[in-house]
Amino acid sequence: MANIKSQIKRNKTNEKARDRNRAVKSEIRTRAKSAVAAVGSENEGSALRLAVKRIDKAAAKGVIHKNQAANKKSGLMKRIAKLSESANA
Repeated sequence: MANIKSQIKRNKTNEKARDRNRAVKSEIRTRAKSAVAAVGSENEGSALRLAVKRIDKAAAKGVIHKNQAANKKSGLMKRIAKLSESANA
């Protein structure tokens, strides 16, 4: 355990940031799952838009890297396109 005052403070702020980042990452996963689950329903577009919005917001805040955000969005779009294609066929 740190015994330097500034490091003790830094540990506290790091812990808060870690909890905040975990919550944001969890929400990204949840929104992606709900977007995939909404394929074929009337709120498919809004669920997808919300998932993409959360991914972009996380990248803007620095929770995830911008390239990771692009990869997540690309993968989500591919997955939804494949599911909607199989649902329509």
